[in-house]
Amino acid sequence: MVFFIFGLVAGISCTVLGIFLRINYDGIFLPQLAAQGLISNTSGEIESQAVLTLGPLAKYSTFIGATFVNILIYGVFGILLGKFFQRIKQSNLGIRFILSTLIPYIFMLAIAVVLLIISTTPGQSILYPTVKSIALFLLPHMIFGLVFVLLLGNKGRRGVVSQLQSKEYDLTPPDKKPTPTIPIRDTDYNKRDMIKALLISVVAIPLIYLGFNRLISGSEQKTQPSASSSSNTVIRQILQSKSKPAGFENPLLTPLVDAEITPTYLFYRIDINTVVPNVDVTTWSLTLKGLVDAPMTFNYDQIKKMESVEQFATLACISNKLGGNLISTALWKGVRLKDLLVKTGVKPNVKYIVFRCSDGYDVGIPIESGMLDGTILAYDMNKSPLTSEHGYPLRAIVPGFYGMMNPKWILEIELVDKTYEGFWQRKGWTNNGIGAINSTIVFPGNQPIDDRFPHSVTSNAFPPGKNIPIAGIAFAGDRGIAKVEVSVDGGKTWKTAVVKDPLSQYTWVLWTTGFVAPDKGSYEIVVRATDKTGEVQTSTLVDPYPNGAQGYNRVDLTV
Repeated sequence: MVFFIFGLVAGISCTVLGIFLRINYDGIFLPQLAAQGLISNTSGEIESQAVLTLGPLAKYSTFIGATFVNILIYGVFGILLGKFFQRIKQSNLGIRFILSTLIPYIFMLAIAVVLLIISTTPGQSILYPTVKSIALFLLPHMIFGLVFVLLLGNKGRRGVVSQLQSKEYDLTPPDKKPTPTIPIRDTDYNKRDMIKALLISVVAIPLIYLGFNRLISGSEQKTQPSASSSSNTVIRQILQSKSKPAGFENPLLTPLVDAEITPTYLFYRIDINTVVPNVDVTTWSLTLKGLVDAPMTFNYDQIKKMESVEQFATLACISNKLGGNLISTALWKGVRLKDLLVKTGVKPNVKYIVFRCSDGYDVGIPIESGMLDGTILAYDMNKSPLTSEHGYPLRAIVPGFYGMMNPKWILEIELVDKTYEGFWQRKGWTNNGIGAINSTIVFPGNQPIDDRFPHSVTSNAFPPGKNIPIAGIAFAGDRGIAKVEVSVDGGKTWKTAVVKDPLSQYTWVLWTTGFVAPDKGSYEIVVRATDKTGEVQTSTLVDPYPNGAQGYNRVDLTV
């Protein structure tokens, strides 16, 4: 048990340095690779349930769990090394240090290589560790070896055994007697050794917590442009400079109107990894290849010098549940994808455009969608450069498709002659565009969607006899919304709501209506929308997996 505790403490110390090297030098951090490998090989249905239950925390839970298991493995190494030193009766501290370093290092490096192999997506070369990363990976294990040996101490050397403890007296002169070596045992350790282990843990565990925050938030990444609060101010000023649309004059709806464009810091994120890629824009490039007349490579400056476009677009995650918060709208700036494709020349047999990204993600869209004016490669978001979290330096905006078809951190675009199934599609998620119509009640009520509208009032209790504003959003991909209807009696009768003109044909719409409750009691508010093709939102409840959630959003109102 003591050997296990010493291994755990040494493993915690090893983890601290591993996080530091990952943040500052892009070193190998095994829990990150393990979490990525698990996510890559988990079925879409299981992932969908995890997202429904935990939201973005599902991914971070995997990361934390992988770190916990990783430390436990070092505890097992403590047992094995302690028993090994017992068996070989090895007490030399230098040899103990070398063995305590190399044995875990070789084993964990082999695991890292395996995890990199199983996480590699089709069409990508296996990202074997570099010489630099292999060398850096040794340093944490040297810390493990050092801490473990220091805790293990020199208990194997006992000095001269007292002759009084022997049944026969040994008359050999003291200077001629060898110093006997007695194997270390669990029982050799006392409270002082446990206190040393505790002190090391007290220092190391908070460092792990701080390192986690930096890794997950990406707040210290060198290539991340700082999230400009001024850009969000500019967006608010654009919206607030316009007069309130008819029907939205009630001050309770001001937060809804003011956040029609989602502030960058509130824009939803779903990534396949727990750590935001650290892309160095000075060495980054975008390669276009495959079924093209002339493969080309562009750097960041070349792309920014091309003719640019700005467009509003809403992104919605296919995992979003009814009333969920995995949907946001932003103003994007970039270049039309078709302009780059025209430069390279597109062969007539192309069917799909494949994106491959620096985080290992891959996805494909039909060539017809890629050639539309609305499909852009964006480098700005809400009047500022993309943040690392949202795809810096370049991401795709593909109207009419769920967020998973709008890849971030793009490195390579390949044109192919067949339907391509990307990362999520290989797990069973749809490869088609947004087919569902969704409408959501933002006010009144208290649903996750409130996260996208800061300062919104979440109360659902109002006095009778007063006009109660009811408002929310509706979205149907690039088909647009023609009508929104609201019911206050659970769907028995319907009233047409006021629909605000959308920011573009690719965004959600805001809608509102009023309701005066005649009596005290409970009222069930229900909303449904009709898209511009004439299709009416279905009332049938459908889970997000595999084609996106469907059904009516409902909120109980107490008067």
